[in-house]
Amino acid sequence: MAFKRLSDEQLVELVEAAIFVSEKPLSKRRLQETVLQDFNISAKRLTQAIDSLVEHYSTRGVQLVEVASGYRFQAGPSLAEPLSKLWPEKAVKYSRATIETLALIAYRQPITRGEIEQVRGVAVSSNIMKSLLEREWITVVGQKDVPGKPALYATTKQFLDYFSLSGLEQLPNLPEQQDVKLEQILSDPSVREPS
Repeated sequence: MAFKRLSDEQLVELVEAAIFVSEKPLSKRRLQETVLQDFNISAKRLTQAIDSLVEHYSTRGVQLVEVASGYRFQAGPSLAEPLSKLWPEKAVKYSRATIETLALIAYRQPITRGEIEQVRGVAVSSNIMKSLLEREWITVVGQKDVPGKPALYATTKQFLDYFSLSGLEQLPNLPEQQDVKLEQILSDPSVREPS
C-alpha cells in the first residue's frame, strides 16, 4: 500500500481538527488508527505535532491538554467561572460521604467497601457506590482473596478525564499525618469485611 504524504503543517492541522471534532479525548494510538492510517507518520513526528499544538494553545483561552484517555481541547482553568454562566443549571453537589468515598478509592485503590467503611467509621451507602459506578468514575477490578471475596474498587479513565488528570500520580499528596493514619487503619488485621 502506498502511503499519502503530509507536510508537517498539514499534519498539525489534521491532528488539531481531529481532536477538536472528537467527542472524546483522542490518544496517539487512536489518531494513528483512524485519521492518520493512510499516512506513514512516525510516533516521533506525531508527538512533535501534538507538542506544537500544546505550545500554540498554551497562552490562549482554549488549551490542548493530555488526560488519561488522550488529548482534548478545554477552556483554561482561569475561565471556569465566567464560562459557567453558559450552563444555567446548577452543578451537581456531592455529599461529603460521596467525596470521602471517592477520595479513598482514588488514593488507596484497589480497596474494598469494608476497608472504606473501616477508614470512614460508618457504613457506605449503596447509593454512593451505585452513583460512582453509574458515573463510571469507579469500577470493580476483582475480588479480595479473603472470606466472602469482597469486590475491589478502583478509579477509571473517566474519573481521570473528568478531573483533567493524565494519571493518579497527579493527585495532590495527602498530608503525611493522614497518610500514616490510613495505612495504620488499613493494615489492622481486625479489619473485617461485612458479612
